Amino acid sequence: MRYLPHTPEDIAIMLQAVGLENMDALFSDIPDDCGRRDIPNLPEPLTEWELDEHMAALSGKSAVTGHDDNPHVVFLGAGRYEHFIPETISYLLGRSEFTTAYTPYQPEMSQGTLQGIYEYQTLTARLLGLDAANASLYDGASALAEALLMTTRITRKKKVALSGLVHPHYRQVVKTYLSPAGLELVELPYLSNGRTDVSALTAMEDLAAVAVQSPNFWGCIEGLAEIGDMCEKNGTLFITAFTEPLAYGLFRSPGDQGAHIACGEGQSLGIPRWFGGPGLGMFACRSKYMRNMPGRLVGQTEDKQGRRGFVLTLATREQHIRREKATSNICTNSSLCALTAAMYMASLGGTGIRELARLNYDKAAYLRESLQRAGFRIPFESPCFNEFVVEFPPGFEATYNRLLQKNMVAGLPLYPWYPELKHHYLLCVTETRTRSHMDAFVEEVMS
Repeated sequence: MRYLPHTPEDIAIMLQAVGLENMDALFSDIPDDCGRRDIPNLPEPLTEWELDEHMAALSGKSAVTGHDDNPHVVFLGAGRYEHFIPETISYLLGRSEFTTAYTPYQPEMSQGTLQGIYEYQTLTARLLGLDAANASLYDGASALAEALLMTTRITRKKKVALSGLVHPHYRQVVKTYLSPAGLELVELPYLSNGRTDVSALTAMEDLAAVAVQSPNFWGCIEGLAEIGDMCEKNGTLFITAFTEPLAYGLFRSPGDQGAHIACGEGQSLGIPRWFGGPGLGMFACRSKYMRNMPGRLVGQTEDKQGRRGFVLTLATREQHIRREKATSNICTNSSLCALTAAMYMASLGGTGIRELARLNYDKAAYLRESLQRAGFRIPFESPCFNEFVVEFPPGFEATYNRLLQKNMVAGLPLYPWYPELKHHYLLCVTETRTRSHMDAFVEEVMS
């Protein structure tokens, strides 16, 4: 079977049309150290059984938490979190009517899919304290970037402010989105207590939005109400981002603290970490702005017989409306992940989410205080959720590697993203970590 259908004659005609002599000229912009000029020396093909054996051997090299043959104790979060997932969710998601990527264009054929999305939107709006939620975006990073673009459409302004304590990967995605659009991005510094310094906002003119993550990348809870009041006075839209939505089971929701838009990653809501993806971009806003939301919005209605039904109420992308009026190019809605999150929130309920959030808070506080009593410095005094920063002594890299050999991951070193925080590590604790795990960790880092 040929995988490249073009003949040498076809290729020659196309190169002539674009004014190039050969294929090398077509790829001349790619640096030599990023491209490969020779044909790779691939091994001979394997049989089905040989391939199964090979894949099994590769998977055995992966470190997976909760695996009986290769158990790892991981104190690493930084945007992807390990939580227990009820077995009911795994069972329900295995039903064939749910595991489909079909886009619900025909409501008469898609009532189940539409209702599932509608329930997800309802639960998301309640959790985030806002009026309307869409049917999800790709992930937390793209949701934040889309939110900032949305504010520039609403305000007609070209400048936005972004906290330096937003997840570094999210900030990179935001820069990628905003740069081609000719928008100005101002990064806000941080205070010694681990929160964003917003003092400069009052002097900034023509600002479309301020985006702050809470809990921020260091796990610290931001003073959202104060920032919300400041934005209200300045006529600036306020975006609250997040990587851990379970925090709002314990702390006041973004909407209750003045946020116009709340967006972030929903992986914690029943979705496994899956080695980094896929994720769930959650997005909610006040009702006055929902016509500017990216993605799609499912609504509830009635038919001629008065029976309840569900339809795509808003779907403002190029496929549905004129391109110049589209609010984004979002082409999918991570429907299965959104349904997972809806099942998870419905299974726990408000009481269950609150109790789980409190358990996560208490366990992280236990490890934080244990390390502090052991003599390690906790640099930021602000309240934290799930994760916190600790400063270990110089040379801790050797201890870190020694713990890896013992199947224990001692958090995330912050130096690559914050060079001024050398020897600082971000540690995460969820309900999956036991007291014995944490006590053993403290004992190890002290030895």
